[in-house]
Amino acid sequence: MSHHTCPWWLGYALANPFRRIMHEPEKILAPFVREGMTVLDLGSGMGFFSLAMATLVGAQGKVICVDLQQEMLEALRKRAERAGLSERIRLQRATEDHIHVTDPADFALAFWMAHEVADVRKFLDQIFSALKPSGSVLLVEPRIHVTEREFQRIVALARDTGFTVGEAPPVSISRSAILKKKP
Repeated sequence: MSHHTCPWWLGYALANPFRRIMHEPEKILAPFVREGMTVLDLGSGMGFFSLAMATLVGAQGKVICVDLQQEMLEALRKRAERAGLSERIRLQRATEDHIHVTDPADFALAFWMAHEVADVRKFLDQIFSALKPSGSVLLVEPRIHVTEREFQRIVALARDTGFTVGEAPPVSISRSAILKKKP
């Protein structure tokens, strides 16, 4: 699998309201995100899913938005302020080799980004460590960039990390799996 990070300026296309036709954040996330949760949006970009998660977790919840690119996080900060959700959102700049999350999370979203990570096993280890004992991850990868074989390789690494793997709801033009921490 190649390592390539989506350029920050492409984030505007990914945060476009027309994308909701294909990926309705509330519908995708509602089965996993509840009020009061702490959730991670890994590779959050400009917050297409982050803002929906901030609404779902409610005033007592928290969304930790993790991205490599400061430009993405700055755009997300502005969008969260305009939506009145900035109190529920914490921005966390990642480095190429670490997500830098210390708060225990109930749920993590890795949407169309695991294929951009240089060391997927290390990335999954860090997510596993960041999750509470009952935590889960929704892993979603784009069919256009990630073959079934590559996706199954990521899933196998998740199993090696200690996750159990379940079938996730179908997501348009994507491959998906739900990863759960073994009790």
